[in-house]
Formats: sequence, C-alpha cells, structure tokens
Amino acid sequence: MQNAWIPNSRDEIKNEMMNSIGIKSILDLYSDIPKEILMKEEKWNTLPIGIGKSLSESEVSSIMEEIIKSNIIFDNPKPFVGGGAWPHYVPAAVKYLAERGEILTAYTPYQPEISQGLLQILFEYQSLMADLLAMDVVNASMYDMASSLGEAILMSSRINNRKKVLISETINPFHFNVAKSYSAPHEIILSKYTVNWETGYSNLEDIKNKIDNNTSAIYLEYPSQFTGTVDINAKAIGEIAHDKNIIFIIGVNPISLMIYKPPGELDADIAIGEGQPLGLGLNFGGPYLGIFATKWNNEFVRQMPGRIIGLTSTADNSSKAFAMILQTREQHIRRAKATSNITTNSGLSAMIATFYISLLGKKGLKDVAEGIWYRSHYAANELKKIGLISPILKGEFFGDFLVDFKSDFNLIRQKLIYDKILLGIPIANYVSWARNTWGLLSFTEVHTKKDIDMLIEKIKAYKR
Repeated sequence: MQNAWIPNSRDEIKNEMMNSIGIKSILDLYSDIPKEILMKEEKWNTLPIGIGKSLSESEVSSIMEEIIKSNIIFDNPKPFVGGGAWPHYVPAAVKYLAERGEILTAYTPYQPEISQGLLQILFEYQSLMADLLAMDVVNASMYDMASSLGEAILMSSRINNRKKVLISETINPFHFNVAKSYSAPHEIILSKYTVNWETGYSNLEDIKNKIDNNTSAIYLEYPSQFTGTVDINAKAIGEIAHDKNIIFIIGVNPISLMIYKPPGELDADIAIGEGQPLGLGLNFGGPYLGIFATKWNNEFVRQMPGRIIGLTSTADNSSKAFAMILQTREQHIRRAKATSNITTNSGLSAMIATFYISLLGKKGLKDVAEGIWYRSHYAANELKKIGLISPILKGEFFGDFLVDFKSDFNLIRQKLIYDKILLGIPIANYVSWARNTWGLLSFTEVHTKKDIDMLIEKIKAYKR
C-alpha cells in the first residue's frame, strides 16, 4: 500500500525497482546480515514500534518518552565530568539566535552576494578569537580540538619538511589517537615527553633530549585536559622550540584565557582549542568547534587549513563587504593539493560561540573563568579534608584535577550513579600512567557550593 509520505511506495513501482536490481523481496537487501540475529517478519507486529504498521505522531511520541525514561538524567547536580567537554550554562538568547532560520545552516557561504550576514558573523568570530588567543590569523572553524591538532601537525610538517612531533605524555588520549590517524599516512612520528609527577609541569630536560634535526613541532595542552594542569613552563618550551627552529603549538580551553596568558603571549606559532565551552553545550558529544589560529607569517597563513573570511568592499566601493579569501589553499579549488580536505567545517558552531562571547562580554567571560577556578579549588581543598589526596599534582590547575581516592575509583563512581551523581572520569581506563584509584574531577560555573558540599558528604559516606 502506498504511504502518503514516502514517494515511490506503490507496489508496482517497488516491484519495478526490485526487478531492475535483480531481487525478489525487500529483505534480500539485508541478505548479508546473519540470519540468527535478523528479526523474523512474523514478529514485526508484536513490537510497540512502527515496523510493519503505521503509528500516529502521538503514539510515536509516547513510545519514545517511555524509552527515554530508562535513561539516568544527571541534571541536579550537573555531571562532575570534564576532560575535553564540560557542562556550562548556555544563555537562552544563544539558543534562540542559533535556531533562527537565517542562521540554522551548516552550509558554507560560497556566494558572498547572498551571504553577507553569515560571512560577517564568521568574520566577527575570527576577530573575537584573535583577541582571545592574542594571535594574528584565525580560520572560520575546524570540527573540534582533536581535528585541529591533526591539522596543526600536518601544517607544521609542510612548513619545515620535518617528520617528528613532541607531545606531552598527559595529552588527552582521544586527541592523541586522532593525531596519530592524521600523522600516519604522512609518516610523521609522534613522540611523548614526560612531566614532573609532583607538579604536572613539563619536563624541560626530557624535551631537550628528545629534540633532533627531524623535529617539526612541540605541542602543549594548556591546561592539560587529563590533569587540569596549567603549565608554568609554557614560555620556556616555546623558547626551546624556537632555538631549534621548531614550531610551537599550544592547545587551550578558551575560557581559561580570561585568567591565564594567551598563546600569543607565550610565543606560540599555532594555537588550537576546543570551542565547546563557548555556548555549545554537551550535545551527546558533538558537534563541537575546533579553534585554529596562527601568527602573521605569509608561509604560515598560506599553509593554514580551513576557511578564512576577509573584509573587502563592494564592486563600486560604496560599502564594505565580506568574502572568503585565500581560497586557492582549499580543496574545492586545489583538490588533492589543498592544505586540508575540510570544507563546510563547523560554521554553525562558530556562530554560536560568537553569540555566546558577544552576550557575555569581557566581564562575563572573566566571571565564568573565575567561577570555575574558585569552585575547582574549593572542591579540591574539601576533598583533601576528608582524607583524599587532592589534588594529586601540586601545580596550578583550572577546572579539572586528579584525585586519589585510595580505593577503586570505578566502584565509588558506580555507587554515586545510583544517587544520580556522575563523578569524574576513571582515568586509568584510558591512560597507562594513572592508577585505578585516581579520578579526574571537573567543576564549572554550573556547580553551586551546595552541589559541591553534597558531593563531599556522599563521598565521605561511601569511604567509611
């Protein structure tokens, strides 16, 4: 029977299509699925969902609501989890603006004559990020921080024709895996340097010892996403790199830059970052926003991946206009010779970040950053008072920090889940340098003092 909403669903049309591809039944399309796991047709009508029968919108809604009830919602308090994606408050105005019909598209504005509004927002995004990072040139977005790191490694190698990159051993392991995927086809070696396990700061002597004539770049997470450490050696690492004509890459949490020195003041050649904290929410893991910036150097800008929006004037010079510039770097023109295969990128996410920064302003962003700092340091001190090693690393930290619970962290975390509390990351599940008693905890502006005090009491009770 024909479905009112599905074209070409009349039986004679379906039969004609099946005959043309040589099958007798729609199920033949699924012949590669093992029969033992394939649901038998006679069971279709026994299910409460629309397989083999039509359901109204209200019926579908009721079924979905019933399924959703099985989820545990960590809403009060918000998750105490970070490590690359953090719970933040997103102003209602940001959501409203992002959902407007003029904005809600991921499409790249190739035609400037009909896309001036979108192009101007992306230009403003680049300007805001350049100020925040203290860098000269910012592109119109990458997919996320991990892809930004991969592209930064490739860009560095193209510039100096070297094939080795030094990366801290405490790097976010998911970012490291993405970086390996980017690097392997180009035969770029990723080598890890050590940290001081008293402070979490980079081991400068180890960096010096691992530099050779093939070293292309040194990468530093600032702060580290899997320890929270804000490395006071950042400037010194840049000096070590530049003494050997090595490119210095810094990866940041943009909100932290309202407190700490930005990459430009630390002499970074390339700065990358995760834009998720800038109004994007957690979104089930994405889409997020990769921030990518570089210093003003013709070779660096020419090798930069992604879109760049520039300011120009109309043909009659009567007013300013915005357009994509330096497009000969890009794959829609250069194909295989392009600096990157990224095209549409995360333009919508970049616009959301622009709305967020514009609405909060400099003071609002600083208030958020200071709120994160105070909450995380208050929590660390309170955890120490109940006998935990908190924080494990004694260096400066922002938002995230490591705690030794002195017993299996996974077990404590699981107990708290039953109280609808999601506590940290069981870090030993992901990195070899951590113990199973360690947890990576995170606190942001959404966590109240009441939330933190309640968490401390719950942990204290389970530790008895």
